Amino acid sequence: MTQIVSDFGFSPLDKVINYEFYDKASETTKAIDLPSDADLKLFVGDLNQLKIIRIDFPSFADGRGFTLAKLVRIRGFKGHLRAKGHIISDQYAMARRSGFDDVEISQDLADRQPEAEWLFRSNWKEYNFQKRVGFNKMLTINL
Repeated sequence: MTQIVSDFGFSPLDKVINYEFYDKASETTKAIDLPSDADLKLFVGDLNQLKIIRIDFPSFADGRGFTLAKLVRIRGFKGHLRAKGHIISDQYAMARRSGFDDVEISQDLADRQPEAEWLFRSNWKEYNFQKRVGFNKMLTINL
């Protein structure tokens, strides 16, 4: 079973979504899959015709999906953005900051990294290096 990870914890994937590959999308496409090496220039349609975009993470060491998510949001996509694959709980805050709404993981990964580990990272707006080391204000340098 697949688990969806959100700021509220785990939930099962309760709805079947028929994703199309982004390079095969048409004007009627509502959900697309993007590989981590996708070239968004090949997608000429309006991203907001889509309801959901799912970006694949083949390995937790492959961060291209974070960049791709940011580019999708910069292009104005306002729909649901989902990360899929091998994202680990330590990367959840980065996923949310990059523009993802949630993360889709395998049951095997959910068993190895239980819900409590993901919930620990769910306060992603507060979970950052600057806050941990006491930098709460922007520094201004006058030259």
